[in-house]
Amino acid sequence: MPLLRKYFCSEHRLPENHECPQMELARTPKEETRPVTVQKPYQYSVSYIPVETATRGRVHFSSVEIKHLSIAALLVAGIGASWGIYSYTDPLILTLFAVVFAASFLAHELAHKFTAQKSGLWAEFRLTLFGAALTLLSIVSPLFKIISPGTVMIGGFFERGKVGKISVAGPLTNIVLSVAFLLAAFLVPVGNIIFLPGFAINAWIAFFNLIPFGILDGFKVFSWNKMVWALAFATSLILTIASYMLLPI
Repeated sequence: MPLLRKYFCSEHRLPENHECPQMELARTPKEETRPVTVQKPYQYSVSYIPVETATRGRVHFSSVEIKHLSIAALLVAGIGASWGIYSYTDPLILTLFAVVFAASFLAHELAHKFTAQKSGLWAEFRLTLFGAALTLLSIVSPLFKIISPGTVMIGGFFERGKVGKISVAGPLTNIVLSVAFLLAAFLVPVGNIIFLPGFAINAWIAFFNLIPFGILDGFKVFSWNKMVWALAFATSLILTIASYMLLPI
């Protein structure tokens, strides 16, 4: 039936008020537009915590995050053991290498997480497919060693200053650990076999992450406060150069 175009007064404008011959069209429910979910190569289910818990700055770990952190720590520990095996064969020393590498990585990521959560934001560590694969490859590769199995994901309302402080927390933690390992190497010479590598790996992690490029911490810190970035970057650079001069392997 062709559509009848007529004009009606305000009292009879509705279809049910003027005996519309095509009433069924008026009553047909319109097709709803629904959001389309795009499946990404890897997708995470987020564990939410109550807002009031986040705003109180409490530290929180979900079961998913603990699993991801455990896998990441094992991957990084593997790099530590594979790096030490070029100069040492003692299982105890290789185990210590693995522990130092894993602890240095975890200290960096947890510093980001704790700073974000203390600021009232949601923050959890997640593995990334490409980063975990690259880290796994680094365990067996004699040519390069890259530690990047995942990152701390942050959600909530925050301004540039808060992002800058969260970003600099990781590298600063590694700088402090690097200096602590260096002092320990001088004070306890017998521990140089572990202390100097611990000094070096923390210096490298801090330096690499403070490069002001792309998604690295350095870019966020540089955008927030150039003076803070310059001091942190210069310190990590000095420590990295010193590590190449002092490291026996």
